[in-house]
Amino acid sequence: MNVEITNENLYLLLPGKAALVSGIYQDFYGGTALDALRHFYHSELYKRLEKEETKLWHLGPVALFEEMESFNK
Repeated sequence: MNVEITNENLYLLLPGKAALVSGIYQDFYGGTALDALRHFYHSELYKRLEKEETKLWHLGPVALFEEMESFNK
């Protein structure tokens, strides 16, 4: 099955990405899982990730975490 990712169905991928990236964030910085999720959902990365045209959804969790860190520099 070959499914095209569009702005209309991208939301299906985001919770999995959020869980994995926030898990890395929690391992790196400590704190609670909820704090890590909040940080991710309020990040510049998430604003860009939820737009299909950025193609950031192609990236794995480590690359997304590194991208999120680059916004904080």
